[in-house]
Amino acid sequence: MRRTERLFQIIQILRAKRGAITGRELADELEISLRTLYRDMAELMAQRVPITGEAGTGYVLNEGYDMPPLMLTADELEAAALGAAMVASQGDVALARAARDLVAKLSEAIPPELRPVVLESSSRPILTEVKIDENFDGTLLRQAIRERYRLDIGYKDREGRVTYRIIWPLLIAYLDNVRYVVAWCETRKGFRHFKTDRVQDLTILKDKYPARRAALIQQWEEESAKRMPPRQS
Repeated sequence: MRRTERLFQIIQILRAKRGAITGRELADELEISLRTLYRDMAELMAQRVPITGEAGTGYVLNEGYDMPPLMLTADELEAAALGAAMVASQGDVALARAARDLVAKLSEAIPPELRPVVLESSSRPILTEVKIDENFDGTLLRQAIRERYRLDIGYKDREGRVTYRIIWPLLIAYLDNVRYVVAWCETRKGFRHFKTDRVQDLTILKDKYPARRAALIQQWEEESAKRMPPRQS
């Protein structure tokens, strides 16, 4: 996550909280160190975001604070509209609905002269394969990813046999018209990729996995890079 995105996320978390939230709670939710969190809070205060509090006591965003108006170029808006259209065509039902809602909110938040860029975009995705149905609620999977919950899944292999595994879901990877859950598998003691159309059932367990999600993703990326064949000169 880039720093600008993280600063925005901090504001969103503070806006959602009715009381003070400690630096440790913020750092854990953002999966960053306390040192980084304190630097971010100092930057927000330097930008005159009305945050009350300090390290060790907790932080509160004063009431009445509004984010700056949305300022995007035509190309940025078209990129957002194209991305939303791709998600609507390939994502699960809930994510597709969210993508359509995003386009509607964008069209309301931008100046009237730019609305045709969103509503009548010059770019659009074209599906060449039939959309694959999934046997679970994608909202539950995304919740587990965001909040670091362990999952118990029933997974069907190529021969049609179903086995059950405990996994730590890290992200959903899109490859053409196929989606994969990238996860650490407790059963196999390593990173595995699970095709979502083979997941027969999915249960969120009560406890969270102990590792930082960002660190696991970095480790997965490093291991994946080592397995890639060298580029031909």
